Amino acid sequence: SPVSRVVYNGKRSGGPRSPGAGSEIFTPAHEENVRFIYEAWQCVERDLRSQMGSERGLVEEYVEKMPNPSLKAFKPVDLGDLKRRNTQDAKKS
Repeated sequence: SPVSRVVYNGKRSGGPRSPGAGSEIFTPAHEENVRFIYEAWQCVERDLRSQMGSERGLVEEYVEKMPNPSLKAFKPVDLGDLKRRNTQDAKKS
């Protein structure tokens, strides 16, 4: 049977973040890129919500016709959780 992969994971972020006191300074180009990606992702989320009741929409799910057998045991990584754990480990040392 084909393997189904959905890129959208349903988690929401707080939006684009500005650097806090004592943190890294971002260039205007970086801020513009972050804003562009954030706004584009908001459009994807809106499209996903609007197509829930219809069969066809702008967002399509990618399904591999011939899954790679070496990826059979692949487990997705929650990057947010990994970052939290690394941050907590750094605070302990």
